[in-house]
Amino acid sequence: MAATTTAHTPDDSEGMAYLDTLPKRVVTVYLPLFVILVVLLFPFYWMALTAIKPDDQLIDMETYNPFWVVSPTLKHITKLLFQTNYPLWLWNTMMISVAATVLSLFASVLAAYAIVRIRYKGAVAVGAAIFLAYLVPPSILFIPLATIIQAYGLYDSPFALVLVYPTILIPFSTWLLMGYFKTIPYELEECALIDGASRWQILVKIILPLAVPGLISAGIFSLTLCWNEFIYALTFLSSTQNKTVPVAVVSEFVDGDIYRWGSLMAGALVGSLPLVILYSFFVEHYVSAMTGAVKE
Repeated sequence: MAATTTAHTPDDSEGMAYLDTLPKRVVTVYLPLFVILVVLLFPFYWMALTAIKPDDQLIDMETYNPFWVVSPTLKHITKLLFQTNYPLWLWNTMMISVAATVLSLFASVLAAYAIVRIRYKGAVAVGAAIFLAYLVPPSILFIPLATIIQAYGLYDSPFALVLVYPTILIPFSTWLLMGYFKTIPYELEECALIDGASRWQILVKIILPLAVPGLISAGIFSLTLCWNEFIYALTFLSSTQNKTVPVAVVSEFVDGDIYRWGSLMAGALVGSLPLVILYSFFVEHYVSAMTGAVKE
């Protein structure tokens, strides 16, 4: 009679013992989550609150509760959208961010694939050097970059930012895609090489379809960094019609020592909504790229 064996499955109940009672769940789960939510969402609440406050409530903090609004108004948002160049600033920001992101992703995909999938001497050192380039502060680079932009006659042109932003996007995007490409099984590529596929066909038809979460993650990172970037946009753009949202909101709604808080917060709130919508659509791909979703 054949002996039967039963597979031993580990019991995870002991490891989750800290959640067996309500007080423990409150202390270990609910309370930390509540604190994190408050810290993360309070800036958006404050922006939205200030954007709909009447002018008298913005100034008089003693009579009115600063954390609430009485008789909300859309005056600041209406003025922002229809009496300023904000739609043009938003378009400039979107156009520059998308163009720089596409250019950076194209270069990062080629660099990451060459470093990770094509085995050659010094590939590890090249990958480390690319990541170290990301650690160089942009505040150091903008001075020599300004000289180059001025020499090529691109000053006060959105195209200047499209060429400059990849210098800070490509290193991190390459490093991120290198980590994701490593999770793709090498056997797939070896089988394609045996069948006569070229490196370009392997990259386009095998690697990139499997690396979609990684591409989305790198794209979201690059787009967010371009969207919020301030130093380069302030340095290379001077005309009002060419400015991006981060620079225009600060420069156009501050008159000396007078801060138009309603317009400032309305501009910051409206400018952050596209990124919030983008994250809400691609959050699953973003998380899977961070955890490495491709398995053998």
